[in-house]
Formats: sequence, C-alpha cells, structure tokens
Amino acid sequence: MKRLALIMTTLLALSACEVPTGTVEEPPVDLGDFKLGHNIVVAPQLQKGPLSREASDEKWIASMKQAIDARFGRYDGTRLVHFGVNLSGYVLAQPGVPLIYSPKSALIITVTAWDDRAGTRFNEEAKEIVVIETLTGASIVGSGLSQDADEQMANLTYNAARAIEKWMYENRACLVDDVPADVLATCWLDSDEERAARRKALEELR
Repeated sequence: MKRLALIMTTLLALSACEVPTGTVEEPPVDLGDFKLGHNIVVAPQLQKGPLSREASDEKWIASMKQAIDARFGRYDGTRLVHFGVNLSGYVLAQPGVPLIYSPKSALIITVTAWDDRAGTRFNEEAKEIVVIETLTGASIVGSGLSQDADEQMANLTYNAARAIEKWMYENRACLVDDVPADVLATCWLDSDEERAARRKALEELR
C-alpha cells in the first residue's frame, strides 16, 4: 500500500505537466546565420512497431513537417539549410496495465542537412535520431492511457524537431564558410555518448 501511495503521489505531483506540442516556447539557440530552406519529409518504408496503434504515413509526414516549421521558422539568418527527413519506424503505445506495464511511444528518423550555398550536404552520413515520448503527469504510465494517436504523434515529432535543433547547435561551427580542416573533422560525427543513448532508447522499447 505504501508503494502504491507513493506512485499516486508522484502522479499527482506531475499532473500539471503538459505534453510539449505545437507552439515552441523554448528560446532559440545560437545557430549563427541559419535559415530554414526546404523542409522535406518522406516515409517510403515507415515501419510500425509491435503492439502499436495505426497511423498513416500522411499524418506522420504532416506532423513532422509542422514540428520542424514551428521550431526552425524562428531563425531568420541568411544561410539556407534544407532538411531531408526520413521517417523510419514508430510505436504509438496502446493502453497497457496501469502501474505495472504500459508501453512507451517512440519515433525513429534519419536526417540529412543540405547547404544551399555550397549545393552539397553537410553530413555525409544521415543522422539517426530516436526519440521517446515526453514523460508527463498524464503519461507517466504510458501515453496510450491518456492520449489519442494524433496527440502521441505531435508529442514525438515535437521531440524529434528539438533533437534536430540540438544536433544543429552542436555542429554550429560547421555552419559557416571556410571551416578549418581540424574543425571540419570533428563536425557531424556521433559521439560515443550519442550512440549509447540511442542504444538505450531502443532497448527501452523492447
């Protein structure tokens, strides 16, 4: 009973949290002269994970494009950067057993950033990003209990766009002209920590 009471207290403490969707209220980060160019999202081989709710490719594409536009439309620099995003796989959690087992929602994408000025891509190898649903008071035991599929998609694509922004920020030194060779050698590469975080996120879905 004490354990149950503790869990319920935690739920009540988090109940005021909201799922981050739609308007981006976080302040912009320093992306230099970044300006969003083409926002291309495709899903040629989008895979639905086990025990997932259904969601059409069209809805996923629309949700991802909206999330990217909302986040990157805030930047008004002079260097156009085009995004090519491939939606690879997803899980939209269905209702599980409260407090014991409740599946998590997740989205897997790959991203390529293109330099309009140079006519080439910044990253030779597409960046893989894995995002898990945001934990809130309503979804601490799994969003399948509290959100419909559209809300889950908005949650995940919001987090995916935020992850892309973080990736661009980490590589902002290479978003300029005449990047020194020693700096260029360190850009657009995954760190051991990033690879470990992706493995952990994927393991949590199993």
